[in-house]
Amino acid sequence: METHRLVLPADLNQYGYLFGGQLLSWVDEASWIAASLDYPECKFVTVGMDKVEFRHSVREGTILSIHSERVEEGKTSVKYGVEVRQGRCGDGPALFSTHVSFVNVDDSGAKRALR
Repeated sequence: METHRLVLPADLNQYGYLFGGQLLSWVDEASWIAASLDYPECKFVTVGMDKVEFRHSVREGTILSIHSERVEEGKTSVKYGVEVRQGRCGDGPALFSTHVSFVNVDDSGAKRALR
């Protein structure tokens, strides 16, 4: 799944660059949407992200392409690889990549099988 975000003034830190926490929020949201589309009967919560390393700074007005793809499936959990690139077509330089893990839970928050 691919989605796009426009970096607006409210997304910037005190130095005029994209705030890292905002990017992490977008990555979490995009990968959660991908998981929810792949498993519409599941109720996912984020359990972790692996390495968090920002490769390039990002300025206001930049269009970001966020690509999420399932890379691993367990009994109650699923992992998505996420890559963020600059540009509408996602053909710009890679700015960030990580893996986001989700677990399927029931209404009381206990783990539940994916299928």
